[in-house]
Amino acid sequence: MAVSSIPIRSPGTIQQSLSDQYKSVRSYTEKLCEPLEVEDYVVSSMPDVSPTKWHLAHTSWFFETFILRERDPNYVPLNPRYAYLFNSYYVQAGERHCRAQRGLVTRPTVEQVFEYRRYVDEHMLKLLENVEQDDAITLGLHHEQQHQELLLTDIKHVLWTNPLRPAYDSSRAGQTHRSNSDGWTEIAENVHRIGFDDDGFSFDNERPAHRVFLERFRIANRLVTNREYLAFIEDGGYRTAVHWLAAGWAVVQTESRSAPIYWEHDDDGWKEFTFAGMTPLDLDAPLCHVSYYEADAYARWAGHRLPTEPEWEVAARMHPDLDQLFGDRWQWTQSAYVAYPGYSPPTGAIGEYNGKWMSDQWVLRGSSIATPPGHARATYRNFFPSDTRWQFTGIRLASQ
Repeated sequence: MAVSSIPIRSPGTIQQSLSDQYKSVRSYTEKLCEPLEVEDYVVSSMPDVSPTKWHLAHTSWFFETFILRERDPNYVPLNPRYAYLFNSYYVQAGERHCRAQRGLVTRPTVEQVFEYRRYVDEHMLKLLENVEQDDAITLGLHHEQQHQELLLTDIKHVLWTNPLRPAYDSSRAGQTHRSNSDGWTEIAENVHRIGFDDDGFSFDNERPAHRVFLERFRIANRLVTNREYLAFIEDGGYRTAVHWLAAGWAVVQTESRSAPIYWEHDDDGWKEFTFAGMTPLDLDAPLCHVSYYEADAYARWAGHRLPTEPEWEVAARMHPDLDQLFGDRWQWTQSAYVAYPGYSPPTGAIGEYNGKWMSDQWVLRGSSIATPPGHARATYRNFFPSDTRWQFTGIRLASQ
């Protein structure tokens, strides 16, 4: 899924009606579930991982809560208790089931969750017969696309925790894009405008557009590879405190870390758990599943640093031919996830979507092999805490 230019900003094609976009997004979520067995849908392998069944239900809850209940006076929920089970973090929308216990909920069954989706779809499609454009519904579609990616990252972690190391989908072997590019792109000092300032959809955290001044900098033309990160490991990278932020070094020591999360070493050498199961480590593929701590430590060891998010966005806008910008790995930046100047969250429960997470997180840019087509753009601000490793995260270096 290598992309060499800035992707479109619609969850469907420009020609699609909102109704067709809705059907396309909803069906794609279910298509992602086709390789799974019914037992796979229920498991939560750690607090950050939600069961597949929960993703299917929560995205339906979103449309039910913020569209159907608001717009259709005759709408009757299929099961009123689903509002408690499938709310995620929207305090203003009501009480919520504990996130860490989602994997303990065996009922509703998987079949009943699909019935719930069909029920919501039936009412949504009827509503959409008379709707050509709607910001809240479009937000719901992009929200579901985010959960499509989370569904994939979560089920990968679930399958990895199984000692059998089962594959999610063997046809995904060799999906990664290798780069033939090398070297650096230099960008002169200047005042630049970043943030979303265009027609089409964006999340509220991408706005408002504003000016930033950047000193001259260089940014790598491609992502760091497994081969390069392996050199860091073999040079004692996980045993040398000087490379690490204090909190990162504490995690390395406490959890005895010595490699990225899905890497394993045996008598036959290094292997990596992928969507296709355990495979020999592809040394020329872009590195994946490293935390901010690991990304920062590698950059220090390599004599460089991570880019800031304004640097990444300016480079992507000015040089969209830089390799592996989109569709391979989310790329850590050294920028904390904070509000842009003049940012104001929407009112009501929807205002909790992004704004309340602007603390103790780092911004990632680009997109990954798990990102749905058409979901990424140059202004997109993904964000995760410092020790997140189960997402498809990689490294692009920068330097002065």
